[in-house]
Amino acid sequence: MPETRPSVAGASFRGRLHEIIFEADTRAGKVFDVVLIWSIIISISAVVFDSVASIHQVYGSWLQAIEWLFTVLFTVEYLLRLYCVRSPGRYARSFFGVVDLLAILPTYFSFLIPGGQSLLTIRLFRVLRIFRVLKLSQYVSEARLLVTALRASWRKISVFLMAVVAIVVIIGAVMYSVEGEANGFTDIPTSIYWAIVTLTTVGYGDISPQTPLGKALASLVMILGYGIIAVPTGIVTAEIAQVGLRPPLSTQSCLDCGAEGHDDNAVHCKFCGAVL
Repeated sequence: MPETRPSVAGASFRGRLHEIIFEADTRAGKVFDVVLIWSIIISISAVVFDSVASIHQVYGSWLQAIEWLFTVLFTVEYLLRLYCVRSPGRYARSFFGVVDLLAILPTYFSFLIPGGQSLLTIRLFRVLRIFRVLKLSQYVSEARLLVTALRASWRKISVFLMAVVAIVVIIGAVMYSVEGEANGFTDIPTSIYWAIVTLTTVGYGDISPQTPLGKALASLVMILGYGIIAVPTGIVTAEIAQVGLRPPLSTQSCLDCGAEGHDDNAVHCKFCGAVL
């Protein structure tokens, strides 16, 4: 028989508050997260619309009031999150703890830095909590798989990028010699810029070769660009195939540190060892 998970909420007010704010397994927790997500979306929309001059002239005061209203609410919510966990410092240093803090600071900074409230769009990161609300823990597991694969392949990708840098420097120097200042390749840095734009198949068209030899070299760079794009994709794909899938994750949050992403059958927090 599966082992029974100890109760997180208990009978205390602090435990009940933790269950509502951090958990998505209960009705109250799900309602809280849904309201929070909609609040984040509305607050971000207010900041976005306030940046439009015509809207700001008519509704600027209302949008500013909405911004301050949600900032106060998010500040209270952040303080309650710190109150709910037994290790507030650990939660404050976690990913969501930092995001929660950054979501409220720009409004207060706007007193010192005009226009600082535009940074409130960072609140959009808080919408990531929707994974817990909708119980999409399998997507979190797949995201962790991708991160693991990227970490395992970063050395190979770094070597590959160093090779690309060497290639664009060489191509830029050659192109500078072939085309020269008369055709827009005024110096080697400008020629390297052209090589990067061409190799990545972006092709702004602000600089283009005019001589037959320059056009031939540009054609080779374009073809090389398609091959280069495929290399990092193949490296990461190979690492993903080797990593393998992990057990499904639950939506439960640790009462001590507030950490999430635990295995579905976990009894203790993988980060601080506390009982879940």
